This record gives sequence, C-alpha cells and structure tokens, in this order.
Amino acid sequence: MLGGPGLESVVDQFISVITNDGRNIVGILKGFDQATNIILDESHERVYSTKEGVQQHVLGLYIIRGDNICIIGELDEELDASLDLSEVRAQPLKPVIH
Repeated sequence: MLGGPGLESVVDQFISVITNDGRNIVGILKGFDQATNIILDESHERVYSTKEGVQQHVLGLYIIRGDNICIIGELDEELDASLDLSEVRAQPLKPVIH
C-alpha cells in the first residue's frame, strides 16, 4: 500500500489515482505533502462506460487534495500502453460514501 512516505518511491513515475467521487486520474507524480495532496503532470482522466470505450480527458498539470483521494496505485507503463482502451467497457465507479 502506498501512502505518506511510501509515495517517495513513485515520484516521477506514472500512477493511477481513484478519487472519492469515483474519478480515475492517471499521470506522473511530481510531488506530494504530509496531507497527501499530490501534483500530477501529463495527467488525464479516464471515463469508463458500458456503451463505449474509455474516454480520456487531458488535464495536464493537476493537483488533487489529499482528502479527496481514495486509492493511489503504481501504473505499469508497458501493460497500460498495450491495452486498447477503445475496447474496454466497464461500469463507472460510484462515489465513496462515508
């Protein structure tokens, strides 16, 4: 599990972030602080649908507040590049209910 100081090992690497409101944002981790606020570069949001492939919305340099982060995970760039996201179908994630 990544969190706090564990994020140091993935700085300057591609990560995937799932937010509390169900968004999936992928980008290069550029920095973070003690509240797990993170800065992503070259980021984009992946929007899933059961009717069509994954849509990707370019966000660029993006900041996500730590209190809105549900999961942070490393992204295998080779595996990710080999996926045909236009063929992927999935239910959109629902928001986290506290």
